[in-house]
Amino acid sequence: MVRRSKRNRDAGISADDGNAMGLTEAFHPVSADGFTTAMPPMGEGDGSIIEEDVVVDEEGVFEEVDLGDGEALDDEGLPAGESFPDEAVFEDFYAGRPLDADGADAADASPVPDAVPLGVVTADAAPTKPASKAAHGAKKGDGASRGRHAKHASEMNEKARKKAELPEYMRKSRRMRRILIVVIILLVLILAAMVYFGVQLYKEASSSAVQQALSSEQEVAAIASEDATDSADAAKVTTVPDLVSLLGHTQQEAIDILQHGATAAEPRAVNEEGNPIKSEVRVALTAEPADSRTGTPTVYLGLDADGKIIQAGYSTSTSSLGYGSLSFADAVRTEHIIEKTLAEAGVSVPEGAVELPEDAESYTSFDTDGTTRTKEYCSFNGEVDIDGAPHAWSAVLSYDYSMANASDNLADTVRTIFIYVNS
Repeated sequence: MVRRSKRNRDAGISADDGNAMGLTEAFHPVSADGFTTAMPPMGEGDGSIIEEDVVVDEEGVFEEVDLGDGEALDDEGLPAGESFPDEAVFEDFYAGRPLDADGADAADASPVPDAVPLGVVTADAAPTKPASKAAHGAKKGDGASRGRHAKHASEMNEKARKKAELPEYMRKSRRMRRILIVVIILLVLILAAMVYFGVQLYKEASSSAVQQALSSEQEVAAIASEDATDSADAAKVTTVPDLVSLLGHTQQEAIDILQHGATAAEPRAVNEEGNPIKSEVRVALTAEPADSRTGTPTVYLGLDADGKIIQAGYSTSTSSLGYGSLSFADAVRTEHIIEKTLAEAGVSVPEGAVELPEDAESYTSFDTDGTTRTKEYCSFNGEVDIDGAPHAWSAVLSYDYSMANASDNLADTVRTIFIYVNS
């Protein structure tokens, strides 16, 4: 900043003056150190103020400039004792026009274009735009009418600016909150799915348990209903042959004794070490009523090496013997089906001599679910004296529930009794 002369400060330079300073005329030449200063007298100094002290008052006006020669400056910025010859030289000097050696105005010899006035910038007024830019800006400002795209872009820019102004820790905090929200939502969904599937499994298990309970109740009710039926009301449709009378006879003699359409099948050889029975023959009593589930009543003959019968057996359905649809335990304990059938076959066993185990699981088979019965099977044996000779007897009672489970009808249970007597 160059200090103006007292006169210049007082009077000022009119903006309309043809000698008004332009931007390039307002400052003195710049030295190599980048500073500007008043030009020293011709041939004195290089115009630099390197390493010189510059004192500025509160208004930013030079109080003193040392040009390196140690001379004091007056209020016009010249060394003490020096002055401009006249006002024209003063104005030419500060306008940057060259001076002749005598200080005369050299403007006529080498005319310099008049300075172009510049706009004045004050603290209270904003810089003015060039006309072209002002017109262009006016066009842009015409339309709040530029449409929603411009408004949207402005809003997006504003959001981006605000986001960029956020501190780093706040941006990290936002990201962390979003991640936590997503994690919480996922956990809630997983928990809801677990609850849903748990409820479904519970319902399914409960339904299965209820079905099994109902099935068991139905079976118990059916058995109870069957037990309530008097066995005497069941029609007996077949007669047990006298097996003891067949012992000691040949196969043909046994067929003649049996009658009832006795028809023998091909003998089957028995090759068991220590077994006195060497062949077996099945004899079907075709004249007897056949059961739809167990077939025709059958007699089994066991022959020794001499062709003599040493074992005789018989099988039929319990319903053919008139025992109806009794439960397994009731058939043995209440109706004494084993003792009565043996008695018809000629083997007298005291009533109550045949005992069924107290633990039902010892003679009951279950399906893989552990609750559905598939079979009840129990064998019995003993010895009796017949005509003073000891005879061994055996019996088997079998209830097969396979068909009943498949049809869900206990009436389809296959109930079969086997009895044997040995000589």
